[in-house]
Amino acid sequence: MLRIVNRVLLGLAGLLLVVFGGSALAVGLGADPPSWWIHDGRHDVLLSDADRARWRDDGWWWPTVIAVLAVTVLLALWWLTAVLRRRRLAEVLVDTGDGEGALLRGRALEGVLAGEAGALDGVERAHVSLTGRRTVPEARVQLLLEPHADPGDALHRLTTEALAHARDSAGLASLPADVRLRGVKHGAERVN
Repeated sequence: MLRIVNRVLLGLAGLLLVVFGGSALAVGLGADPPSWWIHDGRHDVLLSDADRARWRDDGWWWPTVIAVLAVTVLLALWWLTAVLRRRRLAEVLVDTGDGEGALLRGRALEGVLAGEAGALDGVERAHVSLTGRRTVPEARVQLLLEPHADPGDALHRLTTEALAHARDSAGLASLPADVRLRGVKHGAERVN
């Protein structure tokens, strides 16, 4: 849900910037603006001489405005790179033993690992995502444990079974994993 909201807000911000920037460019190139538009004509400015001179006596005003705008631009660029950065590993390089390599889709390995982890005793649901480089992938595993599950046992079985199978089948020397365990929310049990 957060990803969808993030993309919608980014799209709306981009659309507003394109519309206002394009309209300013069109008016600057000689297009006639509608009567309700913020620019009256080709030689109209955003800040008049009176608006610019209003704070001239205060030496802090323009450096503050420029600093706030610079920080805003830097934050917007940071946000854009965070949104566009690929977090998931698209493919894993599998050593075939003959000097060549094969590419395994990251989603396929994630699906198999999640399926095997979800089938462990005491695990209701598992979610796996691969990060890192294609030669040295790292797994992020989220396990939703049933109420009766022992977290230590579930973690041990995940490590020795599911992660070991994935590591061995992909021919990896190691497969580091960040495992997060959560318990299922359930109501109190009645004792008769």
